[in-house]
Amino acid sequence: MATALITGGTSGIGAAFARQFAAKGFDLVLVARNEARLEAMAAELYAASGIHVETITADLADRADVARVVARIEDAARPLEVLVNNAGFGLGAPLTSTGTSQHEHAFEVMCRAVLVLGGAAGRTMKGRGGRIINISSLQTYLATGSYGAIKAWVTAFSEGLSVELRGTGVTVTAVLPGWVRTEWHERSGVRRSSLPAFLWTEPETVVRIALRDAERGRVISIPTLRYRVLGWFARHLPRPVIHWVSSKISSSRTDTARPAQGSEHSDMKAENQ
Repeated sequence: MATALITGGTSGIGAAFARQFAAKGFDLVLVARNEARLEAMAAELYAASGIHVETITADLADRADVARVVARIEDAARPLEVLVNNAGFGLGAPLTSTGTSQHEHAFEVMCRAVLVLGGAAGRTMKGRGGRIINISSLQTYLATGSYGAIKAWVTAFSEGLSVELRGTGVTVTAVLPGWVRTEWHERSGVRRSSLPAFLWTEPETVVRIALRDAERGRVISIPTLRYRVLGWFARHLPRPVIHWVSSKISSSRTDTARPAQGSEHSDMKAENQ
């Protein structure tokens, strides 16, 4: 029985990954901070699909917790076929903030944890094959503060890891969603009303396309045609135009955004996810 490990697998995009993998018959390892939500999700998935669900309560900003997840990835007796690096949170702190604690927290969860877990999966899956899926953001191509910079790193890391693992049977896919309907927005204080309805995507759609692209070995997955078109413009328009667009996106956030790690990406948050 194939097994997938998903970080931030209890709501939003992470939960959609869990449900779609379960429907395909995968056993699951779910990683998140909230033990009650992990247990509830495990019960739901078992009832729906009869699969085995293992849970790991972990805060990916805690390096000891990350090490416990690495140990599970490297457990040769219980091999994984898929890793989904999905845990993350919105980051509204200005780059000019006096304090850097929010930025440092974000680096730990959305950069260092992705680096460490992705590296562990890559070296463990070599030879036998596997898939690594990293949830990035279309903000990779914008200039939306610390969050956009972090997601640009996730995309670049994914491409570099894909090159390093070429020929080993392990594929790496960075998923760059646009705006997705999840509870992330309420947690982060993003005003949904500031965006036109046609820009919203359902998490199930994002995951379905991401899994299709990962199965095809694509390194970059941009779910939905409209966001692939927008992504093309973001890569090719003059940078001053992109900077203007980025300022409009950033101004649509509220000032109440707080980290909400353990839920997953909903992406392209109108503030910095």
